[in-house]
This record gives sequence, C-alpha cells and structure tokens, in this order.
Amino acid sequence: MLNKFQQTDKPGLKNWQLILMAVICGVTVANLYYIQPLEAQLAATFTVPESAIGIIVMVTQLGYALGLLLFVPLGDIAERKRIIMLMLALVSLFLVLVAIVPTYISLIIVMFAVGLTTIIPQLILPYAAQLSSPEKQGENIGIVMSGLLIGILLSRTFSGLLGDLFPWQIVYLLAGLIGVLLFILIALFFPRVEVKAELSYLELLRSIPALIKEESLLREAALNGFFMFGSFNIFWTSLIFLLKSPVYNLGSKEAGLFGLAGAAGAGAAPLIGKLGDRKSPTFVVGIGVLLSTFAYLIFSFLGFKIWGLIIGVILLDLGNQFGQVSNQARIQLLGDQSRSRNTTIFMFSYFIGGAAASFLGTLCWQYFGWFGVCLLGLTFQIIAVIIHTYYQLKPVQLD
Repeated sequence: MLNKFQQTDKPGLKNWQLILMAVICGVTVANLYYIQPLEAQLAATFTVPESAIGIIVMVTQLGYALGLLLFVPLGDIAERKRIIMLMLALVSLFLVLVAIVPTYISLIIVMFAVGLTTIIPQLILPYAAQLSSPEKQGENIGIVMSGLLIGILLSRTFSGLLGDLFPWQIVYLLAGLIGVLLFILIALFFPRVEVKAELSYLELLRSIPALIKEESLLREAALNGFFMFGSFNIFWTSLIFLLKSPVYNLGSKEAGLFGLAGAAGAGAAPLIGKLGDRKSPTFVVGIGVLLSTFAYLIFSFLGFKIWGLIIGVILLDLGNQFGQVSNQARIQLLGDQSRSRNTTIFMFSYFIGGAAASFLGTLCWQYFGWFGVCLLGLTFQIIAVIIHTYYQLKPVQLD
C-alpha cells in the first residue's frame, strides 16, 4: 500500500502559535528574494554582467526545488519540528557565509545551499494543517500563507532599503542573525507531534511518481504553479534593471519599495481561502490566472509610466496570491497521509518554473529590453490560461 502511515493525536494549535508560524514562514522565505533589488550591486561587487546575477537567482531557486524534493517529504515519516529546526540552523549559517564569500563562484555555491535549506515554509504549511482541527484547517492555511506572501513581497523592501543605506552584505548578516532567533522561538514554543510510519526514506521518494500519476488535481496545480510563479519571477527579477535604466534612473531602494505595493494586498490570503470555500479553489485559481495575465498587458503598454508599474504590480501579486493560496488549499485536501509529498510535488514544480523564469527574464532584458521581458511574461501566462482551460474542459473520470 502506498501510504503506510499512522499519526498520533493532534495536540491542537493556539492562535499565537499560528501567528508565529506565519511570521516564520514570511521571514524564512524572504531568503530567496533578498537578492533581487541588490542584483546591480552584486554585479558591481563581483565584476560580472547583470545576466550572471540572474544565474545566481536561478541557482538559488534550483537549490530550493532540490530541497523540496529531498527534505520536505520527510514530514510524512519524521517529526516535523525536528526537521524545521535543523533546516533553520543550516540556512542561518549559509546566510552569514553569503556575506563573506570572496568570489562569484563561491557565491553561487553558497546561494545554492541557501536555497536548499530555505524550505522551512513548506515544512510549516503541512505542520500547521497537521495540528489544525478539520473545521479550521482551510482558515489556518490561509493565515500561514498570508505570512508567506507578505515575506515574499517585503523581502524586496527590506533588502532594497538596507542595500541603499549599507553594503549589500549587511542584508545577509542580519538575515542569519534573525534565523538564530527564530530557531530559539521554535525550540521553546512549537509542539512535537510524533509520527509512526512504515515507509522508509527511499520508499517515500519512490512513492512520489505514483502520487503524480494518480492525482489529476495535483498535476494541474503543479503545472499552474510552474507558469504562474514563472511569470511572477520574470517581472521581479527584471524590475531593478528597468528602474536603473535611463527611463527611470532609480535604484535598489525604489525597487524594494515596489514590494510595498504588492504587500498591501497580501493580507487577503485568508479572504481568498474563504472565497475558495464559498465557490471553489479551482474558480479562484482561474481569477488569479486572469489577474496576472492582465498585469502583463499593463506592463507591456504602461511599463514606462510609474503608475502603470504600480497598478501592474498590485495585479500581478494578487494574481499570484489567488493562485498559490487556492492551489495549496486544493492539495492539502488530498489526504493527511501524503501532505508533505503533495506539497513537495507542487512546490518543486512551482520553483523550477520560478528558477527558469528568473534566468530567462534577465536574459530577455539583456538582449531585448523591457518589451522582451513583457513578451516572455505574457507567454508564460497564456500557457497558464491554456492549462487551466484544458483541465476545466477535461471530462471527469469516474471510478
């Protein structure tokens, strides 16, 4: 049998613990995005072209995808608190190393390690679902997801503002110190939930292809996440180069402030979850696809006007929230026995799309400028529209 799993009784989840989980998700996921407003500074520090920094963004997210594949499934057979603490200790160390590495090659290696161990949010999401009562599960996932989304958006503000005032290395030193503080909080306040499982680690990994084959909804969510997060990263990876161009003559501080425009709507995640309960998560994913597509139309025609960029950012970030929150809600409903593996499959595809798009976005900027970036983003969104439409028109298979 695929899922040979038993879990002990749930100890329950207090509101302050839920809020702490949301904060930890936001702070840790930020590790992946600090670099985006700092790309021009890193290119100058290591005397490499801007496209070379795009490679670092890609490598970081590829490391994250590999971490999802190797470590997140452990939550289905091992105690999640222990895994979370181990990953947090490792990523704190690697963040400090980022600030002191001497060469471009060593930076690539350490940033890959940062990505590999910044999987804490994807361990916490199924952990929160595991600790939640059934009637509160969707709402709790929405609250934790709001912390995750705010972290993604405000990470750019944090690093952009600090990067404007201090050397970029300060951003990563502070992130490492914050990681140590979070480690202490988790050790003191998170409950342990022992899990009894008959699956070995290798059996766990071998079961992943079977889950992909069996779950049509999981395949749909993974493909949707690949292209939606891809288009999201195309914009955010390329934004700093547009702002530094003669069109705007702005810097990392302004690039970071754009995160505030999107963060203003990040608290909508619990409301998005409730809308999914009232209508359906699939319906809400469709709204997200349309919002993100419309954002790229605005970037294409109004990207050289600051107010056009701001409107586009709000729509793009809302579209990504609608998609991610609703897709996460869908896959968490597929079963308690495979929560972590379902999260692995979805987020692995999600960040592979983000990694590829980060590299392609900087490449398009270098060779084709802003309109090349917009065309690439629209291409990703059109594919997302096609995938969503296909799965809605596909006949339902009845057992």
